[in-house]
Amino acid sequence: MEDIVKKVTEEMPDDDLVLDLAELYKVFGDSTRLKILVALKYEELGVSDISKIVNMSISAVSHQLRVLRQMNLVRFQRKGKEIYYSLADEHVEKIISIGMDHIEEER
Repeated sequence: MEDIVKKVTEEMPDDDLVLDLAELYKVFGDSTRLKILVALKYEELGVSDISKIVNMSISAVSHQLRVLRQMNLVRFQRKGKEIYYSLADEHVEKIISIGMDHIEEER
């Protein structure tokens, strides 16, 4: 039994990594941010489009997008006067898809 504890202890990530992971999951814990991420899973969108989809003001959506950018979950690019957002990479899409699959499986 002590061999198992020693092995697992050696494999455990350091505390800073675990703390960063907890912060990442906190971002996913907000339903508004999650709605934005789910919408971006399907299409690159401008702030005004996201605002309509999630039924929130542009300023509220912009605030949530700022949080998502800080956590490297979304990226953006300017097209003319509009800024368009998309998921940062395939990892974000996988996190969303796996979570949705898990929930749908349990229903």
